[in-house]
Formats: sequence, structure tokens, C-alpha cells
Amino acid sequence: MSLIWATRGRSWGFRFLRSGGTTDPLFAYEEAFSGIEDEPQVYRRVGGRVALRFPDPEERKDAAGRLIPHEFVLDGEIADGVRSLDEGRAVIWPLISEEYARIWDGSSPPPVCG
Repeated sequence: MSLIWATRGRSWGFRFLRSGGTTDPLFAYEEAFSGIEDEPQVYRRVGGRVALRFPDPEERKDAAGRLIPHEFVLDGEIADGVRSLDEGRAVIWPLISEEYARIWDGSSPPPVCG
């Protein structure tokens, strides 16, 4: 399973929280989201990968009042099992929700992956 996860927190900006085991998650991220950068919700299959973007299910917002987006690039078995945005959210959110709850409101940002 490969999972790239990019998001932001209440007081910290966009960063990769999981790198999917790659040294450069930005490359895979840019490839997966190319042409759909401004879409608020995304499900797209590109080859064997799946790009997902959805707003925070808990409706958390950053300090500027913007709804927090979560962006994922899935590969391998986890990508094979995701065939829609709703299915992707149902599979992915339970995997990361507790981790995000611990860090989103932190006074300092988590380390950048990759």
C-alpha cells in the first residue's frame, strides 16, 4: 500500500504528512492532480493510482476560516479498492482521522515528509 497525504492545519500550511514511501511525493502528487488543482472534491484514477481530495469530514477550518482539504494519492492494493470519492473517503478517513485530530491544532507544524 502506498499513501501520499497532503493537507494543512489550523495554523500551519500545506505539507505532506505521508510520503507513500517515496523521496519525492511532490512529483506523484502533481502528476495525479494535474489539471484539477482547483476542484474542491476529486476522485480520479490515473493508471494504477487514485487521486482523492475532499474537505475535512469534521469541517475543521484553518485560522483564516478556510475549510481544510485532505489530498491523497493512493497506489497498490488500497487504490485497487477505491472506485469513487465516497468509497475513497470511507476507506481513507478511518486510517488517518485520529492522527490528524492530534496534530491539526498544534502550535507548531508536524515535520514535512519526503
